[in-house]
Amino acid sequence: MILIIATWHHNGTFTAPVHLRYSVAPSVGIAKGKPGGAGRGSQADQSNRQVNDKTGTGMTILVTGAAGFIGFHLAKRLLARGEEVVGLDNLNDYYDVSLKEARLQRLRQEANFHFVRQDIADRDAIARLFAEGRFQRVVHLAAQAGVRYSIQNPHAYIETNIVGFTNMLEGCRHHPVDHFLYASSSSVYGANNRLPFAVGDRVDQPLSLYAASKRSNELMAYTYSHLYGLPATGLRFFTVYGPWGRPDMALFLFTRKILAGEPIPVFNYGQHQRDFTYIDDIIEGVVRVLEQPPRHHSAQSASGSATAPAGMVPWRLYNIGNNQPVSLMVYIQTLEEVLGKKAELQLLPLQPGDVPDTYADIEELEKLVGFRPSTTVRTGIEQFVAWYTQYYRV
Repeated sequence: MILIIATWHHNGTFTAPVHLRYSVAPSVGIAKGKPGGAGRGSQADQSNRQVNDKTGTGMTILVTGAAGFIGFHLAKRLLARGEEVVGLDNLNDYYDVSLKEARLQRLRQEANFHFVRQDIADRDAIARLFAEGRFQRVVHLAAQAGVRYSIQNPHAYIETNIVGFTNMLEGCRHHPVDHFLYASSSSVYGANNRLPFAVGDRVDQPLSLYAASKRSNELMAYTYSHLYGLPATGLRFFTVYGPWGRPDMALFLFTRKILAGEPIPVFNYGQHQRDFTYIDDIIEGVVRVLEQPPRHHSAQSASGSATAPAGMVPWRLYNIGNNQPVSLMVYIQTLEEVLGKKAELQLLPLQPGDVPDTYADIEELEKLVGFRPSTTVRTGIEQFVAWYTQYYRV
């Protein structure tokens, strides 16, 4: 069974009680897989299992962020291969709640999907959830997103990205899992100007509190791996886009404004490059990495650069990006062609917290799972526009 959780992103005040909507009692329904405390000795067998999209693993897996962009797509993928998925989301108002509810509505059509509404910053609720869940794998995608919003509302990032992340780690500590996989971000590279970004590069100069919180997550996970042997993998996502995306992201915002005949804000006067990564490629990478828990003998140091001594920390970091950066102006031109309408550009200076360019070195990811993203920007934009015009009936 797979649990997907998202958190309170706005002011941290949501305190709804835990409400587990299992089709059967939790202790019975979740027990269809091995108990979460089955022991680290079972990890080798689990990681070597070949999983396809027709047969699920039969394990109990927790993933956070069910009503969010990436979490929704991951849940769909896991449900399609026969997993049981429990989704937990607090349905906060960081962006249009109706979009989150529409995603959930589609997930609820699946018999194997069960929804829980809760905040990961609620320590007692998350502790009870882990005690009842007996999860074997955890994919933690819930977070307060947004570089620019972190300047306006820093406390939301501490509540969700630090306190909430700690609660997830504590759940895994007290109720051991075979693999804790969590979302990091390309934002952690901050002031580093060496391209492409590699996991061993400097990440000690974050340019936003969002970036700092994500780097903190990586270090916190390392500590729990070191102290408690928690197998933990962090994935640094690079500018994810596609159908059902977030309204605050560039493609969504540009599409809406171009169709409405409004000017689009183009920061840094368009002198950005981004490693835009299509959602299907992201999900393929996540699913493959999930099946490869880190071993003690393959651990990295906390910087991600050097291999730790054999038998030490089962902790890893990977970039997950398209490995083909595209200039923002080319991105906009491609969108104009797909929409058949020109954009009115409002050229603006670089925003505080932003970095000029991103470019993912994905060599280590390729070595691990044999996967390289392949969706072109044009194909991805076409898929997004097709979804957008149908969903909004424009």
